[in-house]
Amino acid sequence: MTPSELSRTVVRVVRSAVDEGVLDLPPVGELVVKVERPRPGGRGDYASGVALKLAAAAGLPPRTVAEVLRQRMTGQAGIAHVEISGPGFLNITLDRAAQDDVVRQVRDAGLRYGYGEALRGQSFTFAAVCEERARVVAEVVVRLLTAQGALARLGTDGGVEDGAEGGVGLPVVPCAMPRLADLVGVDAARWAMLRAARHDRPRTDVEELLAQRESNSLFRVRYAYSRSRALTRNAGELGFGSEPGPVSEGAELLALLGDHPAVLEGAARHHAPDRLARHLEAVADELLRFQHQVLPLGDEKPSAAHRSRLALAEAAGTVLAGGLSLLGVDAPELL
Repeated sequence: MTPSELSRTVVRVVRSAVDEGVLDLPPVGELVVKVERPRPGGRGDYASGVALKLAAAAGLPPRTVAEVLRQRMTGQAGIAHVEISGPGFLNITLDRAAQDDVVRQVRDAGLRYGYGEALRGQSFTFAAVCEERARVVAEVVVRLLTAQGALARLGTDGGVEDGAEGGVGLPVVPCAMPRLADLVGVDAARWAMLRAARHDRPRTDVEELLAQRESNSLFRVRYAYSRSRALTRNAGELGFGSEPGPVSEGAELLALLGDHPAVLEGAARHHAPDRLARHLEAVADELLRFQHQVLPLGDEKPSAAHRSRLALAEAAGTVLAGGLSLLGVDAPELL
């Protein structure tokens, strides 16, 4: 279960409580429920402050509203149990099977995992720009918006050009050859400009942008993707393939994959490609930690656990490749 799916489940629970007359609220229309990772020390897989948001309108204390929602959420598909903390926060623990299903969702969707319809019906047109960083950011924002169902276009000298399939088409804007790309290559230059938040200056240290080491975030992301492909090849040589299933050692990596659709939606809504870039870094770092547990060691025979770990590693690689594609950066299998 992804955060977006969990959010929709909470909305359904609120609507049912209103329909049954348990909560006296105006008709619930476009209610948006935010779910996020618990803060350090928090419990459960996700937390939501929806009860605090609804308490005033319901004329009830937040914890009372939270208890109404807790009772109705417990037992919902994919939810193991729900607790109340603080003034009325809901702490939600997912059913393990629902977490494992994330890997199957990635396998089914491929590079389009995380694409959705959250912005369907909305339209955006961005003015043509020639300044190097502004142009690159605008191109990627068009891709992100289109991946969430919006109609997004980037202006050109001759008008505007629609985003292509999945928002991956690049409009052509007449510009001088970007100097940073001349020095470090197109991929490294794009990453540097997209990784920095809008109010931050991108890194322009040529030596660091070209470095093949851990301090270079693009190198880590691409290296993690190449390792996911190498694990698949190595497993094939050992005579086994991947199969989604329980992976007790990969909880953090699995959680990051589950967060991916929400990250894409947030990056699109806020026109912030840096959110996606930072998320890819987190996925890469966790995959690089997890990779050592995927293949059998020594005389160990391949088991169902190894097949499940491999499926998780492959899913992480798919998320990395899909994310880099949205950013317009190549994901080489061999690095």
